[in-house]
Order: sequence, then C-alpha cells, then structure tokens
Amino acid sequence: MSSRAAKRPMSNKKFVSIWAPVLGLVLVIAVVANILLGVYSNWVASQLGTGTYTVNNADGTEDWDTAYNTADYDTAEDAEAAADALVQEIAAEGIVLLKNEGGALPLTGDAPQVTLLGRTAADPVYGGSGSGSTDTSTAVNFRDGLENAGIGVNGTVYDELADFAADAPKTNIVMDQPSQSVYNIGEMPVADYSDDARASFADYSDAAVVVIGRAGGEGGDLATSMEGWDDKYTEGQHQLELNQDEKDLLALAKENFDTVVVAVNASTSMELGPVAEDAGVDAVLQLGSPGQSGLNALGEVLTGAVNPSGRTVDIYAADFTADPTFQNFGNYAYSNISGLGTDDSRGVDGGAYFVQYEEGIYVGYRYYETAAVEGFIDYDQAVVYPFGYGLSYTTFSQAVTGQQLGEVDGEISVDVEVTNTGDVAGKQVVQLYYSAPYTPGGIEKSSVVLGAFEKTGVIEPGASETVTLTLAVEDMASYDYAVAAAYVLDAGDYVLTVQDDSHTVTAGTEPITYTVDETVTYSGDDHRASDEVEVTNQFDDVNAAFVDTAEEGKILNMSRADFAGTFPTAPTAADMVASEETVAAFEPYDAAAVNGASDAEMPTQGAEGDLSLIDMRGLAYDDPQWDALLDQITVSEMTSVILNGAYNSGAINSIAKEVANDYDGPAGFSSFINDAISGVAYPSEVLLGQTWNKDLAHAMGVSIGNEALTLDANGWYAPAVNLHRSPFAGRNFEYYSEDPLLSGALATEVVEGAATKGVYTAMKHFAMNDQETNRINHGVATWANEQAIREIYLKAFELPYKNAMMEISYITDDEGTVGTQEMRAATAVMSSFNRIGNTWAGGSEALMTNVLRDEWGFRGYAITDFNLYEYMYPDQAIKAGSDLMLTFQPMKVLADTTSAEAVTNIRKSTHNILYTVANSNAMNGFATGTTVDYTPPTWRYVQIAVDVVLGILLVLGVVYVVRRVRKHKDLPQDEAAPEASVDTEDAAGTPTR
Repeated sequence: MSSRAAKRPMSNKKFVSIWAPVLGLVLVIAVVANILLGVYSNWVASQLGTGTYTVNNADGTEDWDTAYNTADYDTAEDAEAAADALVQEIAAEGIVLLKNEGGALPLTGDAPQVTLLGRTAADPVYGGSGSGSTDTSTAVNFRDGLENAGIGVNGTVYDELADFAADAPKTNIVMDQPSQSVYNIGEMPVADYSDDARASFADYSDAAVVVIGRAGGEGGDLATSMEGWDDKYTEGQHQLELNQDEKDLLALAKENFDTVVVAVNASTSMELGPVAEDAGVDAVLQLGSPGQSGLNALGEVLTGAVNPSGRTVDIYAADFTADPTFQNFGNYAYSNISGLGTDDSRGVDGGAYFVQYEEGIYVGYRYYETAAVEGFIDYDQAVVYPFGYGLSYTTFSQAVTGQQLGEVDGEISVDVEVTNTGDVAGKQVVQLYYSAPYTPGGIEKSSVVLGAFEKTGVIEPGASETVTLTLAVEDMASYDYAVAAAYVLDAGDYVLTVQDDSHTVTAGTEPITYTVDETVTYSGDDHRASDEVEVTNQFDDVNAAFVDTAEEGKILNMSRADFAGTFPTAPTAADMVASEETVAAFEPYDAAAVNGASDAEMPTQGAEGDLSLIDMRGLAYDDPQWDALLDQITVSEMTSVILNGAYNSGAINSIAKEVANDYDGPAGFSSFINDAISGVAYPSEVLLGQTWNKDLAHAMGVSIGNEALTLDANGWYAPAVNLHRSPFAGRNFEYYSEDPLLSGALATEVVEGAATKGVYTAMKHFAMNDQETNRINHGVATWANEQAIREIYLKAFELPYKNAMMEISYITDDEGTVGTQEMRAATAVMSSFNRIGNTWAGGSEALMTNVLRDEWGFRGYAITDFNLYEYMYPDQAIKAGSDLMLTFQPMKVLADTTSAEAVTNIRKSTHNILYTVANSNAMNGFATGTTVDYTPPTWRYVQIAVDVVLGILLVLGVVYVVRRVRKHKDLPQDEAAPEASVDTEDAAGTPTR
C-alpha cells in the first residue's frame, strides 16, 4: 500500500465528459455507416456481391424443360478456348494487305529471320482504354505471334525496345481528364539502337517489320496538334501522321534491310502516303487492334499460311487537315452560356459546348468520291487507299451472271461469279455500289454509296463461287428534310456497279441501270415497307439551324453543287452565340411543370395477383397480361430498378425477377466498376469490320453468348455502332467503320449471334456520339441536318433494330409444353452523352420514342450512358423513352414519383425493362408458378454482426457509465486530486501506479 494517502476517484463530471463523447462517437459512426450502406447498397453490392437467389419451381413443374438457352460447351475453359481461336480467325481475315510490291509477302523460306523495329513492336496496342477495354495481360505479343508461326525474331533488338517502352511515355487518354492525358508518340529514337542491336540486323535480315502504333480511348480524342507533345514538332503536325522519329526509323530499316514491311497497329486511319509512295517500303499491313491472340494471325499472314482478305473500313486520305470534318471537330464553346454545374473530379466545367456537322452526308468516301466526280479534288492526290480496299496473295476475276430488278416496292439482286485466277487459295469481298440521279439544288446525294456486300468462302485456284447481293429499291431513297419531309426516290436512272472498292469498278463487269419512272415519296400510309409508321421530320428544331445560303449565326450546308463555296469552315464568333432556345435547353429540367401539364390517369399499383415474370416470356409487348403484371408492382419497386441500373437491372421479388447482370463492352465482357468481371479480349470492332465477313460477326455474337452463360451474364453493352466521322475520334476502335451499311450489317449479325444464347445487346451510343471531347460537359450540342442524321448516323442502328431476329423458346401451357416464337433480337439500346441539337439524346422524345420505337418498331429497354452528370435528368429520360439509369441511388433520383404522369412513365419504363429480361437467358430455370428466395450476401451478415456487437458494447458502456455515476454520486463534483500525487487513475476510475 502506498505510503501516501489514496487519491480520490475521478469526479462524475469529468468521467462523463470523457465517456459520453466516446460512446456518442461510436453511436454516430455506427448510424452513419448503416445509413451509407443503405443508401449506397447497390454500389457496395456491385463490389462485394448481391446475394443469391434460390429458384423454387411449383409442384408438378420440376421436370419441365426450362433451359431456354444452353451453352455449346461443357465448361468455361472450353468456351474460352473456342473464343480464343475465334479471335485469331477474326484477325486472320481482318488484316488488310495495303501494299505488296514485287510480291514481297509472303516471306520465303522455311524459317524466315526478321527484325521487329519500333516501340509498338514490344508494346502492342491490343485495344483501347475506358469501358471498352479488356484484360490483355496474357495476350500474344508481336514476338510470340511471329515465333508461333515459325519466324525467327531478333531478340537483341526486341529486348532493347521492351526496355525503352517500359519507361518512355506514350499516348494515354485518361477518361474525361484532358489535363491528365498524354499524347506522346513515344517512338524510340534511332540513336538509341545500340551497336549490338545494329550488328544483329545481319543475322535477322530476311525482313524488317516496322510496327507503327496509335492508341485510342474513351473520354478523349486524338490530338489534332502535336505542339507540346513532340520534341521534334513541325508546324501543323498532328497525331495521325508519322513523326520524325518514325520517319527516321523507316530510313534505318531501308538502309539495313532489302525487304521492309510496315505493320500499322491502330484502329483508326492514318496518313500513310509516305509509306505508300516510298519505293523502299515493300509491304504495308493494317492490323487494327488484335485482341488476345490476333497477333498469331500476323505471323501466319507473313509466312503465307493465311492469305489476307481484309478490306479497309475507312477511306485513307492523304491530308486529314483537308477533310471537311477537320474544322468542326474538337473544342468549341458557347460564349453566352456559363455558370453551369462543375465537378473537377469528373472533368466537368461550367461551360456549354457544341459541334457542327457542316459536311452533311459527305462523310468519308462519300465526300472524296463525289468531290472527284465534281472535279473539286484530284482523287489520286487526295486519297491514298479507298474505302473497301485490300490486296491478296492471289488474283480473282468477277462476272455478273444474273440480275433481278424488282419493282420500286421490291428488291434488286445481282449474282456475281468469283473465280480464283491465281495459284493460292483465298477469299474475296464482293461489293455492290449504287449511284442515284442528282440534280443540283435538289436533295444532296453522294456519287456512290455501298448498297450490298458479301464475302466468299475459301476459293481454291481455278475454282469459282457465286454470291448474290441484294438490296431493297427503297434503300436507294434519299431523305428530303427541306421540302417533302420524307424519304424520296427520285425519278431517273440508278446505276449499280460491282466494285473492288469505293473507287474502282471491277474489271469485266458492266454497270446495271435501274430506272425509276416516277418519283416516289414515302409519306403517309405509303411509307417504306421497312418502317412501322410514316417517317417524317422529327428534328426540325435541329434543322432550323441550317441554311443553304450563307447567313451569320447559321450553319451552311455543304452542297455537291458548290463544294468550293460551301466547304466547311471553323465556327465563327456568331456561331458561338447560342440561340434563346439553346440557352433555355441547358437549364435544369422542370419535371413538376412538365408532369403537371399532363392529363394522365393514375395507374394501378401494388394490386393482388399471382403472375410472375416468366409468365410474360414469349408474349407480345402489348399483350393485356402485361398490364395485369405491372398492376402488381409498387412504385418503390419500380423506381429501385430504374435508378440502380449500373451493370444490372435489379430484383423484384414479388414477381420472381432476379437481378439481371449486364456487362461492357464491344471487345468482350468487362465491368467498369468491378475488375473481377473479365472475359476473352476480342479484337477491336475495326478489325472485325475489316473482315467484311457477316458469318464471323455472327460467330463472335455466339461466342459472347457462350461466355455469358458461364459468367452469369444476361446483357451486354455492345456492339457499338457509331461511325468514324473523323479519324481523330478517340473511340473509333469501338466502332466498325465510317459506313453505316457495313456497320449495321455486321452489328445485325453480332446481335443475332448473341441472342441465340439469350443475351440482350444494348447497342450504343444512340446517337451521334462521334467525338469524345466535352462529351460530359453538360452534353456537347451536336448539330446535323436531318438528312445526315437519318442517312448516315442513325442507319447503322436502324438496320439491326429492324432486321436482327431470334427464336425464343417458352412454356405454352400448364403441361409444360415448349413452344418457339420468332421475334426481334435487338431488345436493348444505350443512349449517348451528347445532345441532338440542344436536347440530351437520352431525353429526346424524337429520338428515343418517335424514331426508335414508333418508326422502327423497337421493343425493349433503353439505358443511359453512365448517368453521373447533372444534365442527364431521370425524369426527362423516362418521359422521353429512356428506361434504366446507368447509375446508383442516390447519385440520381426522380424528382417526381407521385403524379399520374410520373407513375405512368415509371410504369412504362418498367414494362420495357421487364420485356427485355423476360425474353433473355435470365429466365433459365424458371417455370410458371416459380417463387424466388433471396439469401443476402456475406457482407450483409457481417454488417449485421458488427451492428449487434457494437450495439451490445454500447449498451454495456452505457450501463457501466450509469452504474459508475451512481456509485460515486456523493463525491463533490468540483474536487480534484492533488497534483503532487504519484498515484494515477485510469478512465474507469480505478487507482493505479
């Protein structure tokens, strides 16, 4: 015992002052954590798991066949192996042989020895960045691809390139953060090749393979000026031309090798005039972005094991700065709109931005071919490689062997016999173009338009194959927004030609003339056969900005009648002054005012019923049973689904709807919010496009479907079918082509293929998402006249939404009989960030309802692009025809969930979502009468356990504090212990030393 007097216990006042805040802080942390977990539960679930659902089929249905969609493979590994082989097959058919002087390729000898040159040779561009990226950590590289084909590769040079690439910066587009993005070409200077490397050339001298690379990415475009990004910058230099280091590299190759092959590893066109015209460059290959095993195909092309049969998907112009899109691509701000919302973390400033499509329909080859016909350009000087161009190791002849010229409400079909006149087996692409009659001052028309195409199978030397190319006569009509407000098939002669590419009529074929005696205007009930209703102007608010005669503050239409006088120019100060209507359109959406003006009647909600979602499978969209099902669902159930649509559509247990899982992206399954989701890395859409092979596109869709069944995936945010309006667009790697027919035809096959496995495809980005710059800065206002909107930018979507079909199986009666039904395969769509004119695409009723649903007959759901931004109002979206918000609550909320109009819109969106899911593989295992039991995920149990433990500790803490206070309640509260005492007291009031 201490010799000194024991210290008095801590006063209650001091004791409580310590413990009350501690217990209060723990309580606050627990409450706030639970609130946040509740509010952000959907995001947390996306990271940690959503839980599991147990399907309980009703008595007597256990033996019914509810495997509506089945995989072609027994295991995920088998599906992935088949997909890997398909990736290589796509690359083999998609690689384009652009140049082959003197038969430089294929390389001769049993084991050619080559030297890879260029930084990209050791640092390939497998795809692009952003939501379209895939896991390429195990992808075949250039060295392995060549060695796997039996080619020896110079290891000394390769290792030096790999070391350089590990440290040297190259283009990296950081999504929506231009200040953080870099645009260095990153080529290794020739001075950095060591003496040892140069000495090794002699041992690997059969060829130099010089690899030129360009990457792309979501949320940023390629640089139209390299000033500040290239130490050897020259005036006017941009990212898609060879820089000085690359030119020096070619010189190094020519000095040291007799055979020089250039391989372009990029999914956009480049200015290739210097290599095309250089006699020292023997061969040029366009590779696109090859995915995980596509570079094996490069080795096979170099050895001749594969005969290249790819064709360009864009025209390759000599000077991109002379293209009509160049001056109207990039960063243009309205001068009279400011003070909008900002978010530095997401790259959002307070400005409003725009882009003007002054070129109208004259995009890509449509401009160059027409301008040449009109004498405005010298084609040979302006164009390096036409659209649809590609060489082969063999030769072919083509002959038209039959033709059927139907009436104006019918079809045209042309039979073409293709004969292999060379000595190597190969495939050939057959292209049919049409030229419509043009009158200066009339409807604008390109001098030539791709009307149909087919690709042969492998044709042996001396053998032949006949293909049939078909197009509807109405497909040659042009859209007249100015006078008829309808599609018009002008009277006159339509000339159809079989061509090798957009510029060259195939030798041995003659033009076919189709005469239209009287102009046909597709209006009223006499609309095109492919349309559900009359097609007429839907974008007059956008059309109003365009004029045919120059006027300050208006957009001048480019005209074939006067290319020189109407050639696009950069926006002027007057163009940068937004109209009153545009200023108003950038203001917040007023849901209360819009909904308050409606005379809608309040729908039924939460009614008693025993219908479940599986009962809707196979039913028509407008079947009365849908109303009965929707009557059962509450508004809160519906809004929970609508507002939490990021990579899923949520569960509605009351109708036995599980969570449906939706994943990115165009090059294979991935999830922008969950790295655990990863599928096979397919080639870029550009490389698939370069195959010009519908069967391969279909096979890719089927392969995606097989993977989906192993990954528990129901929906796919793909394919992407925007166009290559400009070669500088950062996301071109995600899109097939500059041409809407080629894009739409391939997308149709991908959609149909995926649908065979029950996968719904949200084609994106609807519509006119043709540049990344300022895309999320309150939505870049995109101005195009309605002819261009319909003929160019919507057509790539229109074709698959009208033409893709699938057969679904479903239970037809109470005995479990399985029936089948054919229906449209395209049952989902993703809208875009940009505005059509001044209206956000996802909030445009003209786009999302009038065109998509009414004119084209689309049935299914529309999802927004990532809905993180202020201007993408959910109330506006569901009013216009969008249904699912790619976001989580409470990042976005519905301002109105109680008015009759709001509930009507919520119900309509829910109907659209459920229709898509009901006819997908999400219904596998479900039969009539099925119920679903939900088991929460592990993290929910952990949350509950932690809550219980904290609750017990808090109660014990409070009890302890109360008891301690009562025990010492007679102690004077202002008395303190002597300062000189060496004894101390812990926080519990116990004397210690």
